[in-house]
Amino acid sequence: MASGCGCGGGGGGSGGCGSSAKAAPVMAPVADAEPAGAVQFEPAQAGPVAESEAPELIASSEQEWPIISVNGVSITPQAMAQELQYHPADSREDAVYQAARALVIRELLQQRIAELGLALQVGAGENEEEAATRLLLEREVLVPQCDEATCLRYYENNRARFHSAPLLAVRHILLECAPDDAEARSLAHVQAELLLERLDQFPGSFAELALTHSACPSKAQGGSLGQISKGQTVPELERQLFTLPAGLAGKPLESRYGWHVISIDQRIDGQPLPYEAVATAIRTQLQQGVWQKALVQYLQTLIGAADIRGIHLQGADSPLVQ
Repeated sequence: MASGCGCGGGGGGSGGCGSSAKAAPVMAPVADAEPAGAVQFEPAQAGPVAESEAPELIASSEQEWPIISVNGVSITPQAMAQELQYHPADSREDAVYQAARALVIRELLQQRIAELGLALQVGAGENEEEAATRLLLEREVLVPQCDEATCLRYYENNRARFHSAPLLAVRHILLECAPDDAEARSLAHVQAELLLERLDQFPGSFAELALTHSACPSKAQGGSLGQISKGQTVPELERQLFTLPAGLAGKPLESRYGWHVISIDQRIDGQPLPYEAVATAIRTQLQQGVWQKALVQYLQTLIGAADIRGIHLQGADSPLVQ
């Protein structure tokens, strides 16, 4: 097993075990807005069935594939079998339902494109079907724009979410052991506790103990990882690190790499970001939420107006949105 501390570095400098760059402040994500996934028109990207939705295929238990049609156009078993690979699920029934649903929505869009006789304007990186679908949605899905007042109101109601990333100046001693070696983990934990006792008695001995005991390349720098920001360590270590106050951690921290004796030499909490710094991100996030709602309503209209047989669809649960 290769030595590692999960800090993203490989030895020789600040900013993790090997990175010399200090992390720039970043904005926390807009978490309460509508989901920010991109609209997908590939059949393989149809959204998953909601947990509360019970897949309903109108087919007898003897049928391997349901008999489905959209305005008289059949969804063939061959098409469902090909689509099935893009819809992993806990059961075959769920996977077949998701594949069939994606194909029904795709057929509805294609029929609407044909009905309108849209002239194709294929863009870079598109095939004809993608171009036609894009033109259809540009024409028929009307999306109101988020105005400045809406964006500012969201910012004011969610100020706590808009901060620069916190920074920690961290030193550590890694007592390495395999994740599945319970005995080694137990011994490493005991050793880490002994090192903490030694550091309580001799606070200035951290660098010496790191050089002697640490399995991380940072031992050459006295255990220093430099400045650590969120996203630069493995998640299980990060969750613990950013709750610590400055000073020597009172207990060892565990990660997939082993046990860590930690010292937080400096803690710089994130600073509030002004509206001007986050306005574009807020507008993009809110606008995508509006787009998703409009797309759901449009698909619901197509489903409600169509003669769909062999599968039950809830229009509001059937968007091609991740």
